[in-house]
Amino acid sequence: MMLYLYLHTLEIQTDMSPSTSGCGYDVAPCNISYAPRLVFSEFSLDEIPLIRSLLDSAPSRTCDFTIGGIYMWTDYFRYRRAIVNDTLIVSGLSELDVTKAAFSLPVGRMPLIRSIAMLRDYCQSRGIECRLSAIPEEAVASLEGLGGRIEAELTDWADYLYDAAPLSTLSGKKMSKKRNHVNAFALAYPDYRFEPITPDNLQAVSEFYSTMHLAADKGVTAEVERMQTLRVLADLWSYPFHGAVLSTPSDGIVAFTLGEIKDDTLYVHIEKMRHDITGAGETVNKLFAAEMTDRYGIRYINREEDAGDEGLRHAKVSYHPTAMLRKYDIVF
Repeated sequence: MMLYLYLHTLEIQTDMSPSTSGCGYDVAPCNISYAPRLVFSEFSLDEIPLIRSLLDSAPSRTCDFTIGGIYMWTDYFRYRRAIVNDTLIVSGLSELDVTKAAFSLPVGRMPLIRSIAMLRDYCQSRGIECRLSAIPEEAVASLEGLGGRIEAELTDWADYLYDAAPLSTLSGKKMSKKRNHVNAFALAYPDYRFEPITPDNLQAVSEFYSTMHLAADKGVTAEVERMQTLRVLADLWSYPFHGAVLSTPSDGIVAFTLGEIKDDTLYVHIEKMRHDITGAGETVNKLFAAEMTDRYGIRYINREEDAGDEGLRHAKVSYHPTAMLRKYDIVF
């Protein structure tokens, strides 16, 4: 609870000239004037366009730098945000240990050496550990050069990255089982419908998901995801998401999905299906990948992490990821 108390009042003095920085860095001069202080506050739906524009400068394809990756986990990780000199810094809890306070990798116009110096000075002045969480692998060397060290790899939170083409066609021997499930679905339900989520069917999608039962062996993160998914559906038009729904004449909605496109990558934030309908999940996965590839020319699909869930891990591995996007906790 200590974190919750100070996140609302987090302030950082930002007189960061080389002569006044208390962290001992050789801070190079730049043409950025610092605000008197940095204050963290709650994320709001109204500022999504601004947050998204700042996330565009993130040097990574990990889902942590997307609107869905942040907004869908604000309650669980207690995310708050500060924006200074066109740079976004997120405070919250570590993905390694949710009892520990942590910051995100700062993204935006401010040089990394300045933003890290700012965070180190803040933490030092308050006697707390300076920890950055969910740091993408490609940023580790830069942070090590500023004095950081890897404390742990977040193996449960690595993202599964795929080439878009194989997921949109399911061609090749590796995808034969997936292809068979899709063909079985099409044979059993020749009149199925795959269509965008619209104001006309959004209520039906919400009702479909609200009646789905969470398995008893699912952990707390699954319950958090469930609540956040319902919250997203309630305010769907505030988010920069693309959505699709799969239905049949006899069973109604059997699956739906929501994703976000950033640069050349589709991030699949939500994908839910009836597990008693053979091929429903594989079909909505394939058709959504194909539509987004055809319409937007995406090259990659990020199906995000498994959060330590063995069922999710098996499902995501079965699609043969091109790469695992590793993440780390870095401490100073």
